[in-house]
Amino acid sequence: MQYRPLFQELEHVDGSGNVILQEADQNLFRTLLLNNTPLMDVRAPVEYARGAFPCAENLPLLEDIERQRIGTCYKQEGQDAAIALGHRLVQGQIKQARIERWQAWLQAHPGAWLYCFRGGLRSAIVQQWLAEAGTPCPRVPGGYKAMRQFLVETIEQASHARPLLVIAGATGCAKTHLLRRLPEGVDLEGHARHRGSAFGALLGGQPSQIDFENALAIDLLRLEQRQCNGRLVLEDESHAIGSQSVPFVLYSAMKQAPIALIEEPLDVRADTILNDYIRSNLADFERADPEHAFSRFAQYLLGSLDRITRRLGGEQHVELRRLMEDALAVQERTGATEEHRRWITRLLQDYYDPMYRHQLAKRLDRVVFRGSGSELLAWAASTQD
Repeated sequence: MQYRPLFQELEHVDGSGNVILQEADQNLFRTLLLNNTPLMDVRAPVEYARGAFPCAENLPLLEDIERQRIGTCYKQEGQDAAIALGHRLVQGQIKQARIERWQAWLQAHPGAWLYCFRGGLRSAIVQQWLAEAGTPCPRVPGGYKAMRQFLVETIEQASHARPLLVIAGATGCAKTHLLRRLPEGVDLEGHARHRGSAFGALLGGQPSQIDFENALAIDLLRLEQRQCNGRLVLEDESHAIGSQSVPFVLYSAMKQAPIALIEEPLDVRADTILNDYIRSNLADFERADPEHAFSRFAQYLLGSLDRITRRLGGEQHVELRRLMEDALAVQERTGATEEHRRWITRLLQDYYDPMYRHQLAKRLDRVVFRGSGSELLAWAASTQD
């Protein structure tokens, strides 16, 4: 059989360059993603790192250097030379080793599908080689690009088609905890793997922007699957959550949405911060690296405070850092965490609360509810469509 270049793909697009998604393809993508169907991503590792799907694993046809060499050859010497180079790079023992790796993975992941970038020649070649080896595997029509476009459109449609409600409140009001108790809630911070503040970094880092958006879109599909067809509830966020950006169309809708305002006493909010940022975070460090857990935890806290030095002002930063260091010393010596309340309370009162009141004053006309977290849950249940 005559192969075209391994890097060249087939694509069905409209005049604007968008993939043409048929209803049958959309239904297939929805089924694959909602069922957590294993997906074998045969793109090069560099492509996979930019973004993939939660249930996908990278088993490339071409490694990065091979893909780069073929692309360079195509530009410098033309298509025929690139075709010949592609066959030389993936033949003999290399080809057999890759087929065996794909077969082993498919055996461990029954029901899997495979895809390349556009559902074209790379996935077609892998599919053919697997079939010749006795291991048939279906491939995703339109590949990564088509399924990615489907997820982008899912976010856009949800942003326009669903009424939105934004949960706002001062720092420490447990907005994320409340959101997770609402059947129509979507946790942006959870998908971004960041709590959205100077202290919000989580172990393991953040996903790529594309992976963040893909996970968000799949969550929206799950709401649809559970027939949560009324409003969409999200936490009040800035456009950036750590290094990730809320998709523009969704963020624009959030800026116009009605607000449910959570109000909790200062001591309750300090409790939430103490549990979420001190006790819970230390437990994460202990699970990841028991030997160095406390030193890494202390570096995380002090580094987070240092990042807002300019906004705090030098004198306030020095005082808060002293309180934080004292609390860490007590915690290291005795295991007690209560001393952290001193700097937490000061930081809430003197830094976060004034900033929050300033921002809220511009949006009071959008507030449709004010009350405690428990009152919000009751109100949300009574007003859900």
